[in-house]
Amino acid sequence: MGPYVRYQLVRKPVTPEVPIVSAAARTAAIQLIARKTPLVLDQAQRQPLPAMFGAQVFGVEQMRSRLPETAWRALVSCMEHATELDAGLADQVANAMKEWAVERGATHFTHWFQPMTGSTAEKHDSFCSLENGRLLMEFSGKQLIKGEPDASSFPSGGLRATFEARGYTAWDPTSPAFIRETPSGATLCVPTAFCSWTGEALDEKTPLLRSAEALSREAVRLLRILGDQKVQFVYPTLGCEQEYFLIDRDFWLLRPDLVATGRTLFGAKPPKGQELEDHYFGSIAPRVLAFMQECENELWRLGVPVKTRHNEVAPSQYELAPIFERSTIAVDHNMLCMEVLKQTAQKHGFHCLLHEKPFAGINGSGKHNNWSMATDTGENLLEPGRSPAQNMRFIVMLAAVMRAVDTHADLLRTTIAHAGNDHRLGANEAPPAIISIYLGEQLSEIVESLVLGTKAGDRKRESMRLGVSVLPSLPRDATDRNRTSPFAFTGNKFEFRAVGSSQATGKPNTVLNTIIAESLAFLSDAIDKQKGGKGLEAAVSEVVAEVFKKHQRILFNGNGYSAEWHAEAERRGLPNFRNAVDAIGNFGTSKAVALFERFGVLTAKETESRMNIMFEAYCKAIAIEGQSALSIARTMVLPAAQKSQGAVAQSVGAAKAVGIEVKAQERRLRDMSARIETLVLCIDDLQSAFDHAEGHGGSPGEHAKTYRDKVVPAVSRLREVVDALETMVADDLWPLPKYREMLFLQ
Repeated sequence: MGPYVRYQLVRKPVTPEVPIVSAAARTAAIQLIARKTPLVLDQAQRQPLPAMFGAQVFGVEQMRSRLPETAWRALVSCMEHATELDAGLADQVANAMKEWAVERGATHFTHWFQPMTGSTAEKHDSFCSLENGRLLMEFSGKQLIKGEPDASSFPSGGLRATFEARGYTAWDPTSPAFIRETPSGATLCVPTAFCSWTGEALDEKTPLLRSAEALSREAVRLLRILGDQKVQFVYPTLGCEQEYFLIDRDFWLLRPDLVATGRTLFGAKPPKGQELEDHYFGSIAPRVLAFMQECENELWRLGVPVKTRHNEVAPSQYELAPIFERSTIAVDHNMLCMEVLKQTAQKHGFHCLLHEKPFAGINGSGKHNNWSMATDTGENLLEPGRSPAQNMRFIVMLAAVMRAVDTHADLLRTTIAHAGNDHRLGANEAPPAIISIYLGEQLSEIVESLVLGTKAGDRKRESMRLGVSVLPSLPRDATDRNRTSPFAFTGNKFEFRAVGSSQATGKPNTVLNTIIAESLAFLSDAIDKQKGGKGLEAAVSEVVAEVFKKHQRILFNGNGYSAEWHAEAERRGLPNFRNAVDAIGNFGTSKAVALFERFGVLTAKETESRMNIMFEAYCKAIAIEGQSALSIARTMVLPAAQKSQGAVAQSVGAAKAVGIEVKAQERRLRDMSARIETLVLCIDDLQSAFDHAEGHGGSPGEHAKTYRDKVVPAVSRLREVVDALETMVADDLWPLPKYREMLFLQ
């Protein structure tokens, strides 16, 4: 087994003077946090990055050194060009993979897959087998290719009944196997797809692989029409910027809402939030930096090419970003990234919050989905030429994206619709729920010129002078960046900014690949039809101009937060699904079903199942929030408020008994009492709303509407009164760690 990176937690002994119960736990936690120091990496275990990268991955070089040349070439061809792998090679690959894993201390293997839960799943089996009483370490091609986890307890959205348990995992050779280590051992993880006994996809990976093949097929066809005979394969690329919060684990354990839901259901605004703008790109705290460095080491060893780390806008918010990869691998790597963040945080005494809005009143977290298309000849199809106006291929691909996003904006909105993202979309740190495209000034001018049939200005690359003689001039990019745009062109890719931080990225990229494939097919048909009598350039110009004219409404370069844009979007006829429940139904429309079936991405049954699962997930998330809010309000907030009320009443009574006038204090007591009465009424209202939602029948969509319309407003009303009471109840009685503590004490 490779060396496990060990750390030592250095702390001064802490002996709290108060028992770890009730509000005293807050004080004890603060005392403990004040004495925590960064975990220090053992110098002997540090390695140069090139030697560390991919050390735990059965990658191309490991395959080449352990497989016969013919087997290695066949496997690489499968990985890079999605060609079919001869099942006869499976035994050779499995044996080589097992030997490599055992050398690194692995005793077990697992088929690592992505069910429709938003997380990963795994069932571990040892390499052990018995022969004549002897223990052997074996891993066959059959075990590599196919596994059989129980499928009955995973979401199926109606595809399967509970008693129908059989499901299969199928090896995905395009994504390399890897080893996860712990101090006690190691496990070989084999990325797989997951399907039912009847063949329907029960995961996020299978549709993603199907959509990538559809995209490649249609992109190659269009490139042939444009005169490119070299490209044999096109694949979508992806880089997922991952935002997250870190809070001390001792605080997290004292917040039942964070434990159950991932967000704070209550919490008054702190005296200081993010208004000073001093956290963004600020100096990283030593304890946080130690956490980041260990995360990066682990991810590099797993072959995840993480590159960037920094403080984000909100206090205690951070970001990690990778180098771009093939999307089918990048999706796996983002799942690994979220796992490593959460697991490493515990080692450092933190808890990693991936919820889109863990704290009200400050920025939430997203996962910017940077998407493009690349060829097997090494070209980025969304890379403009020296002059974008002269680059036929780029303009055609741009037209395909514009048409896809406008035609299927409703479906694209659905992919980022869930309860957590409802708190973030449209707020002042996230794009609005209205899907639009930002191109920047230069590309917008080119689109306009093609629509009008005029010549675009052929701009030379501009430079910026900074007004200081010792500083060089800087080249100016063709586009600025627009953080309010949900789908922005950023130089050689499109950044889908509306994806939520907790989301698995399989679904957004499956839909993105599919709608682009459909637009590529449309353009191929249109150009092929026109070029016979006009020639290629004239046909392309005519078709592209028509597409730009028809879909120009999707372009918007201004402030997506403004009320004016919402009114303008409505005039343009752009859809605006303001919440998840309104958006999710788009997944089951006849238009969506026809799209997925045409390109072999999802069947009608698979499409409906995913819509049902999204509705069910929304209901479950809101139900958990409602129950958590009720429990905290009844058993923690109300007793604390009543105790504080009693203390104030006793003080007022004592003062009046000796003839002291305390009118202001009496007003305060009346105000507190009125809020406590409102608290009890809000608790009762939430219970009634929850009971109504739980007993409501109907379709999954109707059930979700009930939770949205009844439970969500009741939780909000309860929060309002609890947050007001937090500012009135004696600090030593308040049982929940406060924003001012969780966000600033590390």
